[in-house]
Amino acid sequence: MPFKTIHIGRLEELTHPDNLKAALAEFILTLIFVFVGEGFGMAFNKLTDNASTTLAGLMAAALAHAFSLFVAVSVSTNISDGHVNPAVTFGFFVDGLSRYM
Repeated sequence: MPFKTIHIGRLEELTHPDNLKAALAEFILTLIFVFVGEGFGMAFNKLTDNASTTLAGLMAAALAHAFSLFVAVSVSTNISDGHVNPAVTFGFFVDGLSRYM
């Protein structure tokens, strides 16, 4: 099915304060999500003498990522509608963010 039209966002949307705030919040929360998850994995590996590949280590890493994602989505719900994936925000900028907010 071919596209009849491709919607490109307007230039004003890139400099709108709400859109910039949403993009900055998502960038910061993505950094927090990645660093918390990976930091917990490195700390667990150091504390348990390289036992991070055991079942307990894998479950602990999964829980750390789940809780950090939960916090990131909770914090960004009012700012960027809970997006913690930069690809989503980039797609909204290309397609026209104001249509969805």
